[in-house]
Amino acid sequence: MRLVLRAIQSDPGLQLQIIVTGMHLDSRHGRTIEQIQNDGWPIDAVVDWNDPSRAAAVGKAIAALSKTFKRLKPDIVLIVGDRVEALAAATAAHLDDIAVAHVHGGDRALGQMDDSLRHAISKLAHLHFPATRKSARRLEKMGEDRWRIHRAGSPGIDGIKLIAASPAKLAREFPGLKQFALVVLHPMDADDSLEFRRAAMISNAIRKAGISRAVVIYPNNDPGSRGIIRKWASLSGDPRFTVRPDVPRDIFLGLLCDAVVLVGNSSSGIIEAASFHTPVIDIGDRQLGRERCGDVHSVPYQADAIARAIGQIWNNGHPRRGKCSNPYSGGNAGSTIAQTLADAKINAKLLRKIISY
Repeated sequence: MRLVLRAIQSDPGLQLQIIVTGMHLDSRHGRTIEQIQNDGWPIDAVVDWNDPSRAAAVGKAIAALSKTFKRLKPDIVLIVGDRVEALAAATAAHLDDIAVAHVHGGDRALGQMDDSLRHAISKLAHLHFPATRKSARRLEKMGEDRWRIHRAGSPGIDGIKLIAASPAKLAREFPGLKQFALVVLHPMDADDSLEFRRAAMISNAIRKAGISRAVVIYPNNDPGSRGIIRKWASLSGDPRFTVRPDVPRDIFLGLLCDAVVLVGNSSSGIIEAASFHTPVIDIGDRQLGRERCGDVHSVPYQADAIARAIGQIWNNGHPRRGKCSNPYSGGNAGSTIAQTLADAKINAKLLRKIISY
């Protein structure tokens, strides 16, 4: 969302406010609020998110966000994606009669409960910024007025090639890194032991496929993530694996650009990877239903299937690259979103919704 935030910040008709919550505050995942601060973004409020129960955390966050909105007095609350934090913000804003703008509505992806949360947020939202034509049509079929829908493409690929860290910067960050796999695995189930075994299956498959190096990034904070983290932590000392809780956005994009293959089940394999023609091994059902290009190879959680898919891309040290175009490209998402927000009239027509059919 960096370029969206910059476009909002530079628009004379808009004033940017940033509220930080959720995984940005979690030290196990790199405490990325510090990255936001280091990048120079002003943080207007921090909302705690520390209850192990997602339902309880959402309830507490709704109350805290409502108080924060009353203090900051925003005209529009801009939300991205399908996370529980986004649901809390959309609920608080909608119930407090504040306009909600939603990025990436209309997508499909099974996740743990992503599909339900995303569409619930869309019904609470007053303005929609879908990434693809199919997502825009899906919002219309959900009964959203056409005038509320503004296809912007995905902010995640806005200027993506310019943002990605150069090979020289990657070499400084990861000395000696050549022909490597990038691994990003999120939990599908709340069972830590099951997710530990799935992570072990993937690390073993990478060894079996013959790729000599892998950069592993910690998962998100969904239930089950502790099992994955426990497995990744156990790889400490293995020279084949470099494990990081988090990396800055430019470093991640540089890794994604240069990787032989992205292995796991991250949405970055569906949305960003195609812009670099990086092949993807998408494991399991987390991204089931999500629109994708032909360079994404879906496999089940089976050790032989994963190793075979990686090996086909590795091609005995002569990696195969992708070719297809990115369905999430749509132009300049930042300027489209900022201009639409600046032009929005905050009135009863916008705030009072009725299903369109």
